[in-house]
Amino acid sequence: MNSGRAAALLLLVALAADAEERRPLQELIDATPAGGELQLEAGIYAGPVVVRKPISIDGGGMATVDAGGQGSVFVLETNGARLRGLTLRGSGENHDTLDAGVQIRGDHNIVEDNQIEDCLFGVDLAQSDENTIRNNRIRSKDLDLGIRGDGIRLWYSQRNQILDNRIEDVRDIVVWYSGENRIIGNRVRGSRYALHFMYAKRNEVEDNDYRDNMVGIFLMYSDDVRIRRNRIVGAQGATGMGVGFKESSGVVLEENEIVYCAKGIYLDISPYETDRKNRFERNQLAYNGVGVMFHSQWRGNLFIDNDFVDNFTQVAVRGGGHAMAHTWRGNYWDDYQGFDQDHDGLGDRPHRAFAYSDRMWMQLPAAAFFRASPVFEALDFLDRLAPFADPLQILEDPSPRYEPRNL
Repeated sequence: MNSGRAAALLLLVALAADAEERRPLQELIDATPAGGELQLEAGIYAGPVVVRKPISIDGGGMATVDAGGQGSVFVLETNGARLRGLTLRGSGENHDTLDAGVQIRGDHNIVEDNQIEDCLFGVDLAQSDENTIRNNRIRSKDLDLGIRGDGIRLWYSQRNQILDNRIEDVRDIVVWYSGENRIIGNRVRGSRYALHFMYAKRNEVEDNDYRDNMVGIFLMYSDDVRIRRNRIVGAQGATGMGVGFKESSGVVLEENEIVYCAKGIYLDISPYETDRKNRFERNQLAYNGVGVMFHSQWRGNLFIDNDFVDNFTQVAVRGGGHAMAHTWRGNYWDDYQGFDQDHDGLGDRPHRAFAYSDRMWMQLPAAAFFRASPVFEALDFLDRLAPFADPLQILEDPSPRYEPRNL
């Protein structure tokens, strides 16, 4: 047998084996009555498939559904369906059609304990309420960061629960025009925005771990969000930030650890409604390039009982302004110069922060490239020793805490 005929025979054998492995799934779904359960045997099943009735599909951790590079693996066009214990893979690559592991177009569905891999988007919810996305492992396709899909995407979707998922190497987790969702116990790695809100109000974000993403959490025009007990680590790079705000009001950020980020907290015209203050309480901001960065001189935020530890710059204001119009009270500052002689846990004198040579890079951001250089450090030392001009006071905390809080 010549080499050409042998190669053709091997190809036919491979195609036949692939066809045999990819068992039809849509007909099994169609044959399952509403309210019934489809227990899949171990093996590989063919997608894409559409579920139009409330059934439960359980793969027992042994069944794989492969869409073969076309469309979304599962589309749930129903209320009350459940997908559990499946491996979903091989979606298409079309951003316009949001090719995903699971598209949800209904309410009260549950997607849990699945592995979603080689899918452009992970789970996409559109105008879908009160669904549960729990304990899934999600990874996008092997594409450049900007053209991956989102791990979980909510669009005009309310009161959903996003719980205990493990998400890596996706583009973003996005919550757009969606409110009263609970995002709890998730872990996101190696992505762009670990969590991005847009016009999304009254959401809860608790006990998540966001590590080595470009941005931890970003809020755009999103009010009354509660962000508690999250750990945000390693948001580095020119745009890196732990938590960012854009024209957002009434946000509570408490008991979070924001560590080793280019900017720990970044505030741009926030709060937008200055009578609805953002509250930052009992957070730890440590080892960041800048602990808190204000885009401009603004007003109306409350910083109470936070720890500022070993940040290169504790607080900075772009454009050379100050942060005196915010409330600072009871925070721990590791660069505080004072004592606690009465042992009440508070410093005996206010903590005042000044900008010396830092004014150069605050007014001219490009100069920040030289911030840790020997020349810049020498200039800063001389400016503190014998100021060339009166330093700019950035903030005052009248009752600084003397010892750090252990979160």
